[in-house]
Amino acid sequence: MKFLVACLLAVLACAGCLAQNATGQKHAPAAPTFSGATPLDWSRRLADSEIARKGDSLTWKPGGKAKWDYAAGLFTLSLLQLSDATQNESYRKFAVAATGSLIGPEGAIQGYQRDEYQLDAVNPGKTVLALWQITGDGRYRQAAAILRQQLLTQPRTPDGGFWHKQRYTNQMWLDGIYMAAPFLAEYGKRFGEPAAFDEVAHQLRLIDQHTCDPGSGLNYHGWDATKSQPWANPVTGCSSNFWGRAEGWYAMALVDVLDFFPTNHPEREKIVATFRKTATGIIKWQDPATGLWWQVMDQGSRPGNYQEATASAMFVYALAKGVNRGYLPREYVPAIEKGYAGIVKSLLQAEAGQGWSLTQCCSVAGLGGSPSNGRMRDGSFSYYVGEPVVKNDLKGVGPFILAGIELEMLSETRIQ
Repeated sequence: MKFLVACLLAVLACAGCLAQNATGQKHAPAAPTFSGATPLDWSRRLADSEIARKGDSLTWKPGGKAKWDYAAGLFTLSLLQLSDATQNESYRKFAVAATGSLIGPEGAIQGYQRDEYQLDAVNPGKTVLALWQITGDGRYRQAAAILRQQLLTQPRTPDGGFWHKQRYTNQMWLDGIYMAAPFLAEYGKRFGEPAAFDEVAHQLRLIDQHTCDPGSGLNYHGWDATKSQPWANPVTGCSSNFWGRAEGWYAMALVDVLDFFPTNHPEREKIVATFRKTATGIIKWQDPATGLWWQVMDQGSRPGNYQEATASAMFVYALAKGVNRGYLPREYVPAIEKGYAGIVKSLLQAEAGQGWSLTQCCSVAGLGGSPSNGRMRDGSFSYYVGEPVVKNDLKGVGPFILAGIELEMLSETRIQ
């Protein structure tokens, strides 16, 4: 009898463990659910909802509003990855229709102005490269080459950092690292251009050197090489606050670059180390109660601050991908899952007849320039918390879709 009880207990103890098939291979456990659905289910739900809301508005046509846009580029890239993860061709078809409509027969990009030297304009090039891989259509390769040419003549700071835009002279922003660095690394890999990797490593090294704050573990949004901008610290040249989405752009840039960086490149391990340092800072400022992150990251519940969706989604994506790729230890998983659960519980909202919405998205934020709403973009706390808060900003929808894909994969890495 004691023997039978012991056997029963052993079976029960292993019920949640990994099974093995006849060949001895381990099965990954089922993906965890969040509010009753798996991460991939949530990615599909928000993608389907946003596609229904957008319709053909991202597809260029005379007199339409579609434009070459970095946020649309992020969204379509997330749809391509969701198509691969779900084997659902409708997501790929939407991305092809939207991005492909903006590219002419010879690769010319509708609405693109090279002389503006906007790093933002480079970001959709990631979708372009993906579509070239998928379709073999030469116009995508030509469009990617046009964007690569921009980076060859991009204005630079005295130490070689890309200006964020022509009109933002001598300024590096965290946003721009995401817009340009992963594209350039992939371009280098696809077309055998090793100098591209050296350039990417240089840009990452500079932004870390100029914006990282060792005390907080975070990065300032921007840096002015001349230290003359009204928002710039006259000693360091940095802006004055840690904006969540800027840190999110940076974290995604670091982990995405590594997808394409050669394993034998002398700077690769330094990039991994920078990503780990960045991840440590991100986790440090995660809200312990909700798992989310604040608009101004180190200011917590200071009046006016709020838990922001786009940054939270970016962090969950970057950290989960970091674990899946082996750059971060599995000790990060509880924080990652808590962050994802916080988004699903607190920031996703069912809309009557319209699927799901991602709420509490900062619409836009920047430094300097001439804002249309009259609010000076001075990098202050009051500036960041005063910008409009909206639903379904593509800068949050895209990362949330990507986060769900990576969360689903986390269960697979548990067998390692």
